[in-house]
Amino acid sequence: MKFFLTLIFLVILSNCSFDNKSGIWQNNNKMNSKKDDKFKDFEKLYTETKSFESIIEPDNNLQINLDPIKSNLKWTDEFFEDSNNLKNFSYKNLNELIFKSKKLSNYRIKDRILYDNQNVIITDEKGNITVYSMENQEIVLRYNFYKKKFKKNKKNLNIVTENNLIYVADNFGFFYALDILNNKLIWAKNHKIPFRSNLKIKDNKIFVADTNNSLLLINKENGEKIKIIPTEETTVKNNFINSLAANKDSLFYLNTYGSLYSISKKGEIKWFVNLNRSLDINPNSLFSSNPLVLNQDKLIVSTDLYLYLLDINNGSILSKIAITSLFRPLISGKNLFLVTKDYLLVSINLDSKKIVYSLDVSKNLADYLDTKKKSISLKSSAIINNDIFLFLDNSYLVKFSPLGKIKEINKLPSKLNSFPIFINDSIIYLNNKNKLLLLN
Repeated sequence: MKFFLTLIFLVILSNCSFDNKSGIWQNNNKMNSKKDDKFKDFEKLYTETKSFESIIEPDNNLQINLDPIKSNLKWTDEFFEDSNNLKNFSYKNLNELIFKSKKLSNYRIKDRILYDNQNVIITDEKGNITVYSMENQEIVLRYNFYKKKFKKNKKNLNIVTENNLIYVADNFGFFYALDILNNKLIWAKNHKIPFRSNLKIKDNKIFVADTNNSLLLINKENGEKIKIIPTEETTVKNNFINSLAANKDSLFYLNTYGSLYSISKKGEIKWFVNLNRSLDINPNSLFSSNPLVLNQDKLIVSTDLYLYLLDINNGSILSKIAITSLFRPLISGKNLFLVTKDYLLVSINLDSKKIVYSLDVSKNLADYLDTKKKSISLKSSAIINNDIFLFLDNSYLVKFSPLGKIKEINKLPSKLNSFPIFINDSIIYLNNKNKLLLLN
């Protein structure tokens, strides 16, 4: 009898380790539904190509050099800057909660926030634009453009800021500019076709795309259309929105049909290529991609099936790898890092186009914690202090060295409700109660 009681006790003990109680693992009965929804349609369509899922251990003599660490002071674009690429951000790494605001919205917020002139800018599904002063620790502006006619409709505001002006394109076709300092609407236009892209500002023009996949050049001074560039439409809509990235000479536009365009600042098409590799290219074809990322002379496109590296000068495909990334890849130095839908942390050398390593994040977590491998769910990733930070949905933060070794696991004060931004050696994000947190 004692033997059986001892055996039962050992079984229970083996399944109740410290890390299980801490909540780092995703509940097995609550798998990441967003991840499953994102890829389920494509798994049915693409049966010819098998996505990369191999484990590749890094060489013992591997060396990875990253870009210099940068202390960042603003975040005026939803994807940080024109290139959509993140930097090697600096962080004090004390993981101390310096400040928590009151609740900033009673509604579902958009999960990308901006920061400009010590102000955090958020939007919510009711169309509210809230500007919160970090210096004064108070809301300095709350603005809503919409009348009673649109009161019950959910709003999706795509925004960018410049010189204390917020430019907004929404899912009804309205485009307007708001003066933050004077709480004043500068101009507003109704283009009648919903917008469906991020925004980029080049000189005096704002580039934005609509649901018909037309690319519009808007005069930022008055909101008037300068030019419309029609591209291929799709009749079937999924979660992918048109993606824009830019450098000093060109704008790059990836539409929902899977066509990638290089556009001059004057609105002239330089080149285009189609990346939709479904079995039949037609307006009903599904296509999905993470946001475009620019790095020097290369354009990185992470689609539902392939990772593409293209020459920005002519659109030629330099490399195509059957690998699917959960979110936009990170690029630093000659290195590209991504996390696959199967939660493999992958490093690729941009010069050789070869996979340097591929590691199972869940298994590495289990080995680090000395427990059994279980499910996880990731929110985002970033390169900070020369390390790869993986932000888990359940508020944990896992730090990998560039060589793929776990260095540390920390628990954030609250769960992430927005993507974190990195400002002045600190991390800023909204938690699941829509309160703003500042960590350093």
